[in-house]
Formats: sequence, C-alpha cells, structure tokens
Amino acid sequence: MNICSYTIGGMARTQGSHSDITGPRIRAVALQLFAQHGFAAVSMRQIAKEVGVQAGALYNYTPDKQSLLSTLMEEHMRDVLAAWQARRVETAEAGAQAQLENFTRFHIRFHMERPDAVFIAYMELRNLSEDNFMTVEVLRRSYETELQRILDEGVASGVFTVRDTKVATLAVIAMLNGVMTWYRSGGRLSLEEVETAYWDMVRKAVSG
Repeated sequence: MNICSYTIGGMARTQGSHSDITGPRIRAVALQLFAQHGFAAVSMRQIAKEVGVQAGALYNYTPDKQSLLSTLMEEHMRDVLAAWQARRVETAEAGAQAQLENFTRFHIRFHMERPDAVFIAYMELRNLSEDNFMTVEVLRRSYETELQRILDEGVASGVFTVRDTKVATLAVIAMLNGVMTWYRSGGRLSLEEVETAYWDMVRKAVSG
C-alpha cells in the first residue's frame, strides 16, 4: 500500500498510519530522544522525523510537546503502581521486613528495565507545567506512600528504628534509584546479586 499524506482540519496526516501503532511509536521515540538529549533540546519535528511521519501528523496524537512529556511521566508512574500492586500480594500477609525486601527487589528490577523512563521521571519534572506537575506528583506520592506504609508498620511492630518514615522513604527510593546510574548487564555482579546487596543496605539503614 502506498503511503501518502492528506490533510484533515488543516493538519497533515500520513495515510496508512493508525493510532494504535503510531501513537505508541511516537511515545517510544519521544521517550528515547528526551532521555538522550533533554526535553528542551528535542523538537516535535525531530520526533516526527524519527517516527517517519510529517511533523503536522504528530498533532493528531498529542496536542503539544508538553502534553507528550506529561503523558510519558503519567504512564510510567501508573505502570509502576500497577506492577507494584500485583507484586505486593506476595508478601501482603507477611511482616514489615519481608514486605520491605519485596519492595526493594521490585523497585530495582522494574526500574532497571526502563532506564529512559526513570531518567525522565526524575530529571524532567522541572519542565512540566504546574497542572501537569501536580498530576504526576499525586502518582509519585501514591507510590512513595506504599513504601512509607511498610516503614510505619515496621516501626509500630518494633522491627524498624526510623525517626521520620517520610524522610526514610525518600532516602530509600533515592538509594535504589542509584542502581540505574552504574549497573550494566554482564558486569561483575548479576542483577539479583545487586538486589541482595541493596536489600542488605536498606535493611541496615532502617534497623537502627
């Protein structure tokens, strides 16, 4: 089938492209480009070129670059929350220490598979509009609350010794995110060994 361009409502669109294919492709390309070059340095024209559509066609899938960034961040946080909700049932009836180990291993494994999304989620927050920032922040807080709940339970049961569970929550997540900056597959340690090493550090950090 020949692919040609036509115009709808003054915007160019590529015939033969479908929203269920082109939409995800646009988001995947934008994610990669934003992570490599930074949100501010990437243009919609550059994204369109990498996708293989005319620049005007992008606006059939996203209102603007800001909305595209927000969508990427929201999708990442919703994916994190959904994946954790599925994973947490493994230790839902266990004590706080088992829950914390589960969270530690989950966070590292999930995020290591999505380095570009993690980078954007933390480094490009400053480029969100106020409304979009608040939407993403609510999702981020929901995820942080999951960890804080575990720490609160551990403190209440005497398993953990933490002066401020909110501060500890942010510190633990920052520690776990650090894995993404240095770990490379095929190195001295396997990812499972890294998970175990980080779990040991997290456990000691909250056990007084």
